Amino acid sequence: MPHAVTSDDVRLYFEESGSGTPILFLHEFAADHTNWEPQMRYFSRGHRCIAYSARGYTPSGVPASPEAYSYRHFYTDALAVLDHLGIEKAHFVGLSMGSYSSLQVALNAPGRALSITLAGVGSGSGLDNLDTFRKTCRDTAEQFETIGSAEVAKVTREAPGRIPFLVKDPRGHADFYAALARHDAKGSANTMRGFQAGRPSIYTMTEAIRKVPTPALIICGDEDDSCVEPSLFLKKHLPASGLTFFPKSGHVLNLEEPALFNAMVERFIALAEAGRWNVRDPRSILA
Repeated sequence: MPHAVTSDDVRLYFEESGSGTPILFLHEFAADHTNWEPQMRYFSRGHRCIAYSARGYTPSGVPASPEAYSYRHFYTDALAVLDHLGIEKAHFVGLSMGSYSSLQVALNAPGRALSITLAGVGSGSGLDNLDTFRKTCRDTAEQFETIGSAEVAKVTREAPGRIPFLVKDPRGHADFYAALARHDAKGSANTMRGFQAGRPSIYTMTEAIRKVPTPALIICGDEDDSCVEPSLFLKKHLPASGLTFFPKSGHVLNLEEPALFNAMVERFIALAEAGRWNVRDPRSILA
């Protein structure tokens, strides 16, 4: 099986297809590399597409130590995949957890990102309820360890941000949660504790975010309530960002609305590659 190896010797399973300018897909917590299949098939017609499973998600390695699951591990793992493939720069397309890691790449290794797509970004960032969010993550981690992934999948499949997917596509929703039920319970628990409960809120990074020149597309479902305000925040502070809301949509945007998602990202990447997705013109900003 093809795999990259991280600086701390974790094997990351990846798949690739197509040729051209590289696109790296970074999945959300409840997903893995397979959930990018609609995008891998579409974008590989004109790009070199790579999707990988993060640490803790089989067939990638599942480190035993919770300390091996910080947000720093996750964004540097993305770079390790590129390094393994000999790719200097790529377009980063992330969803939720993957969006956070893509943003961290733009903050910490901007020379590696041709562009960043941040879909369903920022859940749990609110400073007023950050402690509550982190406690919920730790509680969920305990659930993974005590009742297992299959039972957690049953509990979480009707979370508010997932309901639009269920309403639109019950079959796709069922497939998505059947896959979550097969996830490694220890890997999911450690990801919840280390990444989800330990990552800094995006609201604490305002000054750093204002200095990011990377072209950015922010995508949010208008019924993904926990991501609406963070998306607006990033639009306000990322200098070269654009924002789109998908109507009647929740969190799993690439699977809920694959045609719309692909069209928006394709247009964005084409404009970024043409040098036509630039920092906002100051004349368009109200004083």
